[in-house]
Amino acid sequence: MKKAAAPRATDAASEAPLASIDLTAPVFVDTSVLILSEDGADPLRRLQAMRWLRVLWQQRLGRSSSQVLNDFYRAVTTRIEPAMPNGDARAEVRRYQRWAPWSTDHATVESAWSLESRFALPYADALIVAAAKAQGCETLLSLALPHGQLYDSVLIVDPMRALPAGVSAADGAFGGAADPLSSLAAVSP
Repeated sequence: MKKAAAPRATDAASEAPLASIDLTAPVFVDTSVLILSEDGADPLRRLQAMRWLRVLWQQRLGRSSSQVLNDFYRAVTTRIEPAMPNGDARAEVRRYQRWAPWSTDHATVESAWSLESRFALPYADALIVAAAKAQGCETLLSLALPHGQLYDSVLIVDPMRALPAGVSAADGAFGGAADPLSSLAAVSP
């Protein structure tokens, strides 16, 4: 169950306080967040995404799906500038394989169709939410879905508008370490 704590930081874009999210269950990470974590076009937004990923690695709460990792690979090798070299992108996908990504099965498709019908979600987004539900995630980090929207038991959280409990917006994404990749590798299982 998630609950908002007293605000400690503000969203730079709106000056609104960032919500604090207690992490008590696995957290599903959408393609948009993984892409942002590799895209240097907006360093402040990238830093915020990295704060979330660091906590998810440390607490071993990160979840994803094969769909997300496939979309991530395609996007970082073709859509961001400069494009990530294929070998580096493969290494990232292999690292996220440690989160045991959900593979779409018949039950996931049925759940996605239900979500698509009930919430008027695009099918690809409904598959993401269905995969999160199937893994017992109460939180889905996404830049693409509406922040605060509840789809059955899954709450959409925009990582630019909230932080994991205990993390301050003033904190470096990597606990003071200079090399982000070495910091994440240190907490990867």
